[in-house]
Amino acid sequence: MGWNTLTELSQVQHILESSQVKPQLFFKHSTRCSISTMALSRFEKSGILDNQELDCWYLDLLDFRPISSEIEKQCHVTHQSPQAIVLKNGEVIYHESHGMIDANDILKKLA
Repeated sequence: MGWNTLTELSQVQHILESSQVKPQLFFKHSTRCSISTMALSRFEKSGILDNQELDCWYLDLLDFRPISSEIEKQCHVTHQSPQAIVLKNGEVIYHESHGMIDANDILKKLA
């Protein structure tokens, strides 16, 4: 599967709506932060990107900060970096940041 890239503000609403059918994950990443790079690497190595039950959206915070602000507004989750937010049926069912991002915890929430 791999990442879907989040590059347009209009995608946020579409992703929220899509969560009614299939869980959606936002992963906010700062390309200049070593902690964010470590969290991203650990997340990718977990194999979660191969899970067919979840669409994963990658957001480069440095290039698309306004999109992060829209996610914060729509999901009512304070911005962090790195950060993972999972939506199911239009509701946030998981959100963590930094070293607390855990692919296994996300998969448990999907069950």
